[in-house]
Amino acid sequence: MAGRNPLRGSRAGAGPAGEPVREVAEPQKRVSFWCAHHHHNSPWFASAAEVPLTWECPHCGLPAGRDEDNPPPKGRVLPFKSHLAYVRERRDEEAGEAILQEALAKLRKPRSV
Repeated sequence: MAGRNPLRGSRAGAGPAGEPVREVAEPQKRVSFWCAHHHHNSPWFASAAEVPLTWECPHCGLPAGRDEDNPPPKGRVLPFKSHLAYVRERRDEEAGEAILQEALAKLRKPRSV
């Protein structure tokens, strides 16, 4: 019995032998989208599904629309902001100085053992 394999000729996860792999497939339609760089993309959608107005271009990441002559405009890319930039937006100079002095006072205070 050492060489016998009950799954010979099959793979793990395969369905029962003799049965169809799938049921009847949903009818589909292909929709074309174009981005501002004139990349063409045509994903498949179910016939009953609502097709979105825009689709992300898989080539460049820009929004793509269904009108080849008038693709959606390029989105505005915001520059990277550091943590310090966000802190400076929330605090003015005086408030920052007060917080700094309070933190320094806590650090300079002698510790009790």
